[in-house]
Amino acid sequence: MNIHSYINNDILPLLPNYPVKMVRGMFSDCTNTHISVVEDNRLLGNISEDDVQGFDPEKKVSDYLYALDLFYVQKHTNWLDVLEAFAKYNANVLPVLDENNIYIGYYELIDIMNLFKETPFLNEPGGILIIEKGNIDYSFSEISQIVESNDGKLLGAFISDEEGDVTQITLKLGTSGLNNIIQAFRRYSYNIIAGNEEDSYIEALKDRSNYLDKFLKI
Repeated sequence: MNIHSYINNDILPLLPNYPVKMVRGMFSDCTNTHISVVEDNRLLGNISEDDVQGFDPEKKVSDYLYALDLFYVQKHTNWLDVLEAFAKYNANVLPVLDENNIYIGYYELIDIMNLFKETPFLNEPGGILIIEKGNIDYSFSEISQIVESNDGKLLGAFISDEEGDVTQITLKLGTSGLNNIIQAFRRYSYNIIAGNEEDSYIEALKDRSNYLDKFLKI
């Protein structure tokens, strides 16, 4: 998926000799959490809106280079790693550097999220299934085999949580055969955390329990 067309230059990067007062004004005119600081087209770091409010407005950016947050992605970074970087750095903009580490612009979180919405993972109809298993006991090849051997279609999968020695995986599946797939995962010792369609296995257990209860009362 090519995301290069989303590289933005609407807000130009700051130079070290810019006064803090001007930078504050720039933040008031945009919704960015950070603005990049460059010198000779080299990224020095990113100044945050929260930090700049505590700086002396009569000083320059160069007086606060120690406070800059240094983060970026490369032009060749794939879109999933770009999404991960947004979350890691708690920012809504990410500076982009080319293969020579020259600053060429920035990505905006809203653009990348809109791109994500167009992927089959979110755009195609289907069911969401969350499973978990020990870190060393699962594999994506096994997960794919379980889905496809039960006439299912795997539209996407990602690791959504890790706690201790247990990994949680979120799956997007085609619309057919979800209950059969759930039972198959149970046979392979996966724990079912959630599914957005009715799990007939649980309903069957409830029916059998009700039947047994009636039988014992006879």
